[in-house]
This record gives sequence, structure tokens and C-alpha cells, in this order.
Amino acid sequence: MFVAIHAIAASGVVLLAPVQLIRRTKDRKHRFIGRSWVLLMYFVCVSGMFIYSLSGSFTVFHALAIFTFLTTTTGVIAIRKGNIRLHVGMMVGSWLGALTAGTFAAIIPSRDIPRLAASDPFLLWAIIVGIIVAATVWVGYVLLFVPTTRLKATGQGSTGAAVLSDEHMTGPTETGPIVTGSTETGSTVTGPTESDRPSSSPAGIAAV
Repeated sequence: MFVAIHAIAASGVVLLAPVQLIRRTKDRKHRFIGRSWVLLMYFVCVSGMFIYSLSGSFTVFHALAIFTFLTTTTGVIAIRKGNIRLHVGMMVGSWLGALTAGTFAAIIPSRDIPRLAASDPFLLWAIIVGIIVAATVWVGYVLLFVPTTRLKATGQGSTGAAVLSDEHMTGPTETGPIVTGSTETGSTVTGPTESDRPSSSPAGIAAV
């Protein structure tokens, strides 16, 4: 059971990461896919600690699972604090580690993947296709139906890095104009700035 969980989750990790790297817009869709990726990575690391089919004892793969669990968690904490550079480094590093471990799992003859390929290749390819379809459906759903938002800085964390939060792409920014209505001719009127705000004196009111 742990082998199946490990293999399926690892396949999802490998497939979802390129979507995050290719998409330049770090919006709410990025966050949705990223959270599912982190969840799958945790499944990979935890289930990997219960697999001892290679030598029957603790191996370098178990050490890699612990290390990857820590780097992934560090990446999550980093983005919560607004440290984007550390977040990207930890997540990309975790993905590369999982990709390396998966490559070795696929080429070592004594591992389950090569053995399944030799005994029942149809089942192996059916599993691979199923995982690809599931990942594609999930990514397609997020890209098509999750509302688009962008991340904006709302302050500074304890390390001085900008803390990020969601902002709707169609909404006004903090420094952008605020739509208050329209003129008789239909043109848009924007809210006045502090320097343009009329005074409360009769002259100011008359000018408006």
C-alpha cells in the first residue's frame, strides 16, 4: 500500500511542478496548484519512510525523504513570510530531489517499477496514463475555473521581506483610481486624491 501511495503521489509531484515553473503569473491559481503539490510531496515523504523493499533497512532514500520534507516545509514557511527567493529555491530543490529519486526508482532493476514493467507492462502503462489524466484534469480545472487574483505586498514580515496577500486582478489597487460614478456624458469619474480634494469652505463647495 505504501509503495502505491508513494508512486502515485510522486508522479503528481513530478507533473505539477513544471506547470508552476512555466506560469509566470504568481496568482491564486499558482497558490491552488502549489498547495496540492505540497500535499502530494508530504505523501511522498511520509510514505517513503515505510518502504524498505530495497535493502530492508534505512537507506539514502529515507534520508532524502526526511530532507525533502524539511525543504518543502521551509518553502511553505518562506512564502508565508514573503521570502520569495527562499520559497522558489526550496520548492525547486525539493522537486529536483524527487525527480532524482524517481529516476533511480525507475532504473534500478530490483525496484517495483522495473519489476512491474517486466511482469505486467499493460498495468504499468494504465497507471501512468491514469495519473497523467488526473493531473491534467486538476490543472485544467484550476486554470479554467479558479478566479484570477494576483499577489500584492501588504507589509513586511519579521525578516523585512514583503508579506503577500490575494488581490483580484479586476479590482482597484491601493494606489489606483476609485470609480465613483459617471458624468452626464458617460465618461468615468475617478475619486479625488488628497491634493485634489475640495476644501469645506463655501468657495471650495462652489467650485465643485
